[in-house]
Amino acid sequence: MRPTHQHGGQLKLASERYNIPLENWVDLSTGINPDSYPLPAVPTEIWQRLPESNDGLESAAASYYGSSHLLPTAGSQEAIQRLPLLRERSRVGIINPAYHSHKQAWQAAGHEIFPLNNADIEGSLSALDVLVLVNPTNPTAHRYSLEQLLFWHQQLAQRGGWLVVDEAFMDLTPEGSLIAEKPRAGLIVLRSIGKFFGLAGIRLGFVWADDTILKGLIKLQDDWAVSNPARWAGRLALSDFRWQRDQRKKIPESMAGLKIRLQAIYQCEVAEAGLFAYVPLGKESAIEEHERLCKTGVLTRLFADAGALRFGLEKR
Repeated sequence: MRPTHQHGGQLKLASERYNIPLENWVDLSTGINPDSYPLPAVPTEIWQRLPESNDGLESAAASYYGSSHLLPTAGSQEAIQRLPLLRERSRVGIINPAYHSHKQAWQAAGHEIFPLNNADIEGSLSALDVLVLVNPTNPTAHRYSLEQLLFWHQQLAQRGGWLVVDEAFMDLTPEGSLIAEKPRAGLIVLRSIGKFFGLAGIRLGFVWADDTILKGLIKLQDDWAVSNPARWAGRLALSDFRWQRDQRKKIPESMAGLKIRLQAIYQCEVAEAGLFAYVPLGKESAIEEHERLCKTGVLTRLFADAGALRFGLEKR
């Protein structure tokens, strides 16, 4: 059975539907760095042994993110699915459009969902127990300031509420992250190794939060939630500051070129968040353009309800 919601990167499905061989496609449908971290060959003992928590991953993550209050998870997706289980039925505001799994997870756990646009947040906050944002927002590339986020968090935390911020695309601009050395009650930040490091397949992410929330998530985790190869790969990638520095120079340069081309082609304002660009075309035009591009072997991500296409970077 195929999942109800599709993510980007469904290249095999596109290949079957349009009868174009996989090797003839240009896949721009994901926000994943096409030049992934160059992992060496996996040592045999990494495959053979079960995960151990003293392998250096946590210390590498603490150095990279600037805090030790982190829990490794099987991608940020694990945290997205488990966080709603830590609260009684709540009123949850979720920014729309944004990564669909947040709404799906909170809804499945029985919470009351309030879809919001950015203009709604300020006036709706007093009626919410939880506010879920993506910063920068996938797919629109909207960014929230630290001051604004901390102000909203303060209002929620005063009455036992949460601010949950998915920072899956924050690695290019770490100065915009909410993560600090010491956590704040009711402030939860999700991070992903998949996007910036181009290692989506290892399924590794982190949750930054206070000890109460982290302990709650640990109780819900399966044994060995993060595989040994994923821990090994994550430790190497998080520790390689030279590679990270180079990518923070190369990726914006590539995106600047893509943005110029997209604006010239579509004659509209294009928003970008480093690893993806958002092109608003209107519903019918976006659907037609997505279809046209697919027929030429170019896969983009269609957001039909928002009337937009999202373009990722092509491998350099």
